[in-house]
Amino acid sequence: MRANYRLQRLFVPDPLSEGSGFEASPQQSHYLLHVLRLPDGAELLVFNGRDGEWRARIASRTKKAVRIEAVGLERPQPEASDLVYCFAPIKQGRLDYLVQKAVEMGAGSLQPVITQHTQVAKAGTERLRANVVEAAEQCGILALPDVAEPIKLDALLSGWDRTRRLIFCDEGAETNNPVATLQAIDERKLALLVGPEGGFSEDERRMLHALPFVTAIPLGPRILRADTAAVAALAIIQATIGDW
Repeated sequence: MRANYRLQRLFVPDPLSEGSGFEASPQQSHYLLHVLRLPDGAELLVFNGRDGEWRARIASRTKKAVRIEAVGLERPQPEASDLVYCFAPIKQGRLDYLVQKAVEMGAGSLQPVITQHTQVAKAGTERLRANVVEAAEQCGILALPDVAEPIKLDALLSGWDRTRRLIFCDEGAETNNPVATLQAIDERKLALLVGPEGGFSEDERRMLHALPFVTAIPLGPRILRADTAAVAALAIIQATIGDW
């Protein structure tokens, strides 16, 4: 069931059930009161990533706080996406964009990966989680992707679940079209790995190509920025073997 885009959506940490009430966060209260200027009784949608999406209303308000009451279940909680998105962190502004788009494209979990050419070693996990919430509010998903702590590429691969196919974007691929390669994948458990701005090193490419659970794909004849490559790769995976 698609989201109702006519009502404001808010992520809340509180348990949700019919008649349950809670106070919005200070930031959310400010937004509802002073940006949207919603009156008492105004309807909105709330979700917590566990109990589905609920139609709610503003039950009461003060100058600085809003109390919200859940009225009825709008959409039940769906099964979370199983697609794992692994990425080398990039500069902050574009990293925000990358995370937001990964959420919109259906990533179920986000795994920052430190490679030889990664320029940003600290991904800022709390900021990544804030971007996940913002993207979820905007695009209508109910199950928030997990955000893992950064891990080095060799450690990621040594501990990998070999029943999960890892697709990596290989800028050295000899072909341009990834569709045939993706359509030949039989596994349903999937992950995507996108490298840093400088690409994977030759040692890393050799290591990845040598692993039986790894599939390399090209992303066309042009060199893509890391954030563009992420969107392009997620789109082609979802369109060929994903949930589109």
